Amino acid sequence: MRCVNALACAAVLIFAALPARADTILAKVSISDQRMDVFVDGWPRYSWPVSTARQGYYTPTGYFAAQRLAKMWYSRKYDNSPMPHSIFFKGGFAIHGTEHIKRLGTPASHGCIRLHPENAAALYSLVEENGMENMQIEVDQ
Repeated sequence: MRCVNALACAAVLIFAALPARADTILAKVSISDQRMDVFVDGWPRYSWPVSTARQGYYTPTGYFAAQRLAKMWYSRKYDNSPMPHSIFFKGGFAIHGTEHIKRLGTPASHGCIRLHPENAAALYSLVEENGMENMQIEVDQ
């Protein structure tokens, strides 16, 4: 294709190079399935195993907005445990990476939603790039 209007062609090239910004990011967590499905603007993007609360603890259910991001956080409540790529959604509850990857797919946490560190980094980057205000979290039994 031959470019007739240089200004129009430059605009197309500039806008084509810009990343598309998502209007909504939905992290849908199923406690019974121990799984998180991530949707971007209604389209499925990721599906990952998670670990939610083990016996004696609970993971809150309902609809939440992302409240705070922390690239690296250490739990003040549980022995300074590392919580990489944390997305806090209710008080001290967060979606975050874990070192305990063998437990993913089974209830194993104190209530947070644990992900493989690579998956937590991917989700964190998605939220960071598109704005925390566009992140929604749905946690179902």
